[in-house]
Amino acid sequence: MAEANLSSFLWSVADLLRGDYKQSEYGKVILPFTVLRRLDCVLAPTRAAVLAEKALREKRGLNPAPFLKSKSGHGFYNDSALDLPSLIGDQDHVAENLRAYVAAFSPEVRDIFERFDFHTQIDRLHKSGLLYLVTERFAHVDLHPRTVDNAQMGAVFEELIRKFAELSNETAGEHFTPREVIRLMVDLLFNEDTDALGRPGAVRTIYDPTAGTGGMLSVAGEYLQQYNPSARLTMFGQELNPESYAICKADMLIKGQSVENIRFGNTLSQDGLPGQRFDYMLSNPPFGVEWKKIEKEVRREAEQQGFNGRFGPGLPRVSDGSLLFLLHLVSKMRPALEGGSRFGIVLNGSPLFTGGAGSGESEIRRYMLENDLVEAIIGLPTDMFYNTGISTYVWIVTNHKEPKRKGRVQLIDASGFWQKMRKSLGSKRKELSPAHIDDIVKIFGACEEVTRDGVPISRVFRNEDFGYSTITVERPLRDEKGKVVLATKGKGKGKPVADAELRDTENVPLGEDINAYFEREVLPHAPDAWIDEEKTKVGYEIPFNRHFYVFKPPRPLEVIDAELKVVTDRIVAMIGGLSQ
Repeated sequence: MAEANLSSFLWSVADLLRGDYKQSEYGKVILPFTVLRRLDCVLAPTRAAVLAEKALREKRGLNPAPFLKSKSGHGFYNDSALDLPSLIGDQDHVAENLRAYVAAFSPEVRDIFERFDFHTQIDRLHKSGLLYLVTERFAHVDLHPRTVDNAQMGAVFEELIRKFAELSNETAGEHFTPREVIRLMVDLLFNEDTDALGRPGAVRTIYDPTAGTGGMLSVAGEYLQQYNPSARLTMFGQELNPESYAICKADMLIKGQSVENIRFGNTLSQDGLPGQRFDYMLSNPPFGVEWKKIEKEVRREAEQQGFNGRFGPGLPRVSDGSLLFLLHLVSKMRPALEGGSRFGIVLNGSPLFTGGAGSGESEIRRYMLENDLVEAIIGLPTDMFYNTGISTYVWIVTNHKEPKRKGRVQLIDASGFWQKMRKSLGSKRKELSPAHIDDIVKIFGACEEVTRDGVPISRVFRNEDFGYSTITVERPLRDEKGKVVLATKGKGKGKPVADAELRDTENVPLGEDINAYFEREVLPHAPDAWIDEEKTKVGYEIPFNRHFYVFKPPRPLEVIDAELKVVTDRIVAMIGGLSQ
């Protein structure tokens, strides 16, 4: 069944719920039932073997649980004789049989349905007289992987979540990322390591601290499986939203991943995988979301642990926690001597330039650049995400750069790489084609300056090109007669008192001598000025758009005059026609 048809079919269950459930509540029923039917179909081929094994072990007085996973062929099992098709054969006892069926799953699956609060929905559907109808609808859809593969199933979940998020005015983009954006990030992530990843039996780890439904992890796994079938990617993640976490965990179970690696909770306030390091990482944290609710925990870690914790370089303003996720990922990088790490993270424009010298944001950028961690930043087209039309940027970060990249940052303006979608999805109106992705990855791999039709596409800078020193320029306070006022005490005794109203600042590029800049740019205009060296601060910003700006000269004046004359003559003629 095609993805669109399948999601439409599942969505049709909403017709049954209409009236008894609010639109914003449909997901509370449809999502867990979809997961249940998926697991039901996955286990169907080995159900008889599992039941036989259970009977055998119990007959011998043994606990059957350790043996049932092996018989099921998966990392989970259900030891009930029931399944969804058989449940609907006993219409009068659907509620108790459904509860018993869910309770017969292994613990890792029961946790999934607890996160969905599924038993509450069973009770509510039963009281509404809808439980049998909904169960029957799902019992007749085939969700076995041979019919709906993992990639299709992931897309179905994401489409359903997007619809439910729209109905409940939630932010769909907090739960998942468009697949083609993930594919771009994965391609960029693996591009420099193709030799190592192509080796027989290669094993790597990948982590997503904002895992959502597991889309990023899944696409990375699919990529590596296609590239090298003998390679294995062990997946780790953490997710805050209970329903997204439940779906991610179910998906990992079916893929044969260890669900112990998928943790629930807020990554920033409680790291679910402390002390662990990973080869690769991917993340699309929520854009511009404040972290006030967890401010106490984050500040405590920053103050008590400093650089031994995650937030030593600095803390961004409370209104936007994006850079906290960046620092969290940096803390999860393997040491370069152990092979290092590479990660990709999607951020909005704010982390590039918000905050002056000395601010938390600037200090974080300073740490990233002075430690040579930023490999590339790719500007994406607008209208790429479901919940926002703003400009977004993919940061590629690593601590094991190739020699040609050491000390350098590549900026790629891919804002023109898009095609219009046939049908908009929320704010998403544009998409990357496979050709666009291949083009961007090739530009990234070359790490060279690229210009097309006079427009720069790729630029390569030294890390220090983004740094500057903010100097404080003082001028003397003068009395009513215009005489310079001198300090009468303190360490500045006998020296001119600074006039706070005339105080100014200048940003001097890091590569330039401050005194030479001051003599050239300031003294000719203010001969009595001086620099308060105690206030000098180093800052970093990445003015992405400025580096790709192309000046377009205005049209010749005679052309503009001719156009104005045509318009003026037309207006005069129209006025003349009215007066006749």
